Amino acid sequence: MIAIIDYNAGNVRSVLFAMERLGKEAVLTADPEQIRSADKVIFPGVGEASTTMAYLKSSGLDQLIPSLTQPVLGICLGMQLMCTHSEENDTDCLGIFPQAVKRFIPDPAHKVPHMGWNSLENIRSGAFLPEEMNGEYVYFVHSFYVEEGPFTIASSSHALPFSAAMQKDNFFATQFHPEKSGKAGEAVLQHFLKI
Repeated sequence: MIAIIDYNAGNVRSVLFAMERLGKEAVLTADPEQIRSADKVIFPGVGEASTTMAYLKSSGLDQLIPSLTQPVLGICLGMQLMCTHSEENDTDCLGIFPQAVKRFIPDPAHKVPHMGWNSLENIRSGAFLPEEMNGEYVYFVHSFYVEEGPFTIASSSHALPFSAAMQKDNFFATQFHPEKSGKAGEAVLQHFLKI
């Protein structure tokens, strides 16, 4: 069973529909026991960091998520909240990835939020993303980013390079939205589900 963490994020239903398209059984849940017993966990997110962290703390999910031992996939805000700290309203996050989340600085050539299709680059060998996805286009919507670092397994760029995907132990994360990225996104979800 696949548990999709339900915390009033904007895109939880689109992730659920993506699982249905792949023929996978998934449930939207905030129940700790259901999350803990799931084969895979997806932590989606569209929203604002401090409000979301407050909700996670009020429900105990801030303690549960980092303690999970099965494969966990964070998406967009979910990836950012897996980091240590976000510049979005000066928010302390879950601390799974020891990296900071920074705000894009707009310039005449680069609007914020970064919204649209960008290619995946520098996919690391052995990562949950297959190397043949180098150059594939996926869909992004974000105003904040994680710098490239030791846990970066794929990059993209918008004024500067940033982490498009990250991996540490059983935790996987994408800044892009695989559920909105067509065939490339379906391939990402399939590879995660095979872990």
